[in-house]
Amino acid sequence: MAEGTIALGMIETRGLIAAIEAADAMVKAANVRLIGQERIGSGFVTVMVRGDVGAVKAATDAGAAAAQRVGELVAVHVIPRPHGDTEMILPKPAAVKEVKGK
Repeated sequence: MAEGTIALGMIETRGLIAAIEAADAMVKAANVRLIGQERIGSGFVTVMVRGDVGAVKAATDAGAAAAQRVGELVAVHVIPRPHGDTEMILPKPAAVKEVKGK
């Protein structure tokens, strides 16, 4: 992805199930990278993706439709080419813990 074409896509839902469904649909629908989720309170969850502007738009469209099928969609927004200072307020990726079966 060219640096100038990177976009930030966000979907906010009420409820974790709708947020997970949206995240799954977004990464399956387009070449985007899931960058995090934020639990805001009162059941609100925001899921964020990054990728090319067109891919993020397609992903958020698919994610919004998926979230509406199983729960409450609150908001959808795409920021094409966000300013670099926006990074300061985005969630930092947590270390992934490997789960080993017994």
